[in-house]
Amino acid sequence: MDRREFLKKSAALGFGAGLFFMPRGLRGAVELAAQENRYPDLIALRGGTPRTMFERGMRELGGMGRFVKSGQTVVIKPNMSFDLAPEYGANTSPELVAAVVKQCKDAGARRVLILDHSIAHWERTSKNSGILEAAKNAGAVYAQAEREGYYHKVPVNGGKRLREVGVHEALLEADVFINVPVLKHHGGAGVSGSIKNLMGCVWDRRVYHSNGLQTCIADFLYVKKPNLNIVDAYRVLTRNGPGGGNLADVNQMGSMIISPDIVAADSAAFALVGRSQGQVEYVRIASEAGLGQMDLSKLNISRLNV
Repeated sequence: MDRREFLKKSAALGFGAGLFFMPRGLRGAVELAAQENRYPDLIALRGGTPRTMFERGMRELGGMGRFVKSGQTVVIKPNMSFDLAPEYGANTSPELVAAVVKQCKDAGARRVLILDHSIAHWERTSKNSGILEAAKNAGAVYAQAEREGYYHKVPVNGGKRLREVGVHEALLEADVFINVPVLKHHGGAGVSGSIKNLMGCVWDRRVYHSNGLQTCIADFLYVKKPNLNIVDAYRVLTRNGPGGGNLADVNQMGSMIISPDIVAADSAAFALVGRSQGQVEYVRIASEAGLGQMDLSKLNISRLNV
């Protein structure tokens, strides 16, 4: 039995008497593994505001201190691509983004950056979405994303269709990456959530659309996977996405999904809009590549009413 397997099996057994006869360093590793095993793989919440659901979910997940340490730089990636107010469901809730920023700062983050390469003009989008003001008031700064010079070409080792891509330097340099998408319909990809949201980290989206959109969306996970995914399903754009613009297309679901596993986060979120496991191609591709778990039956899920 190798050391990793031993730690896993020992942690599963709990803190029996045998623990205290282990070497101190090994004992600490077993304690840490057991502590991590206490937490759910995924939190599904409903019934609160974006802020109250997030705060309740993070308590269940062990707190932001599990993911953010003192002195670190954090990049938060909301969906901030459309020149629309929050009630249209095209962008992430500003209330949620502010709550995430605050918890990162409270956990000791040295710097928190808000990143999104907006589809609409960034100044109008950041203002009318309400995200930038809310994030700044909570202590974050905006990572300028509208010039190509901020992006650096990196290889996509393991990618099937995406071989090289220009990625924003803030993301490449970040210690912690937190993904805060909004759940919504998408005309090209079918539905948009955590994995699709990462397209806002690259300079040229045309590379995806001309080279196999679904596969390229999944391939980006080889570049950098988020440490934490928080899917805003409070207001859900159910038709005419990703831009929307008609309140008749918005369903107030009052829900949220939180998970360190980006594939699991999307699988659970998409079930809210009637997309079962494997129906969204880029989620299936990512799962088959071993980039996350699509089968929710294999996960420890905590379901909470707030």
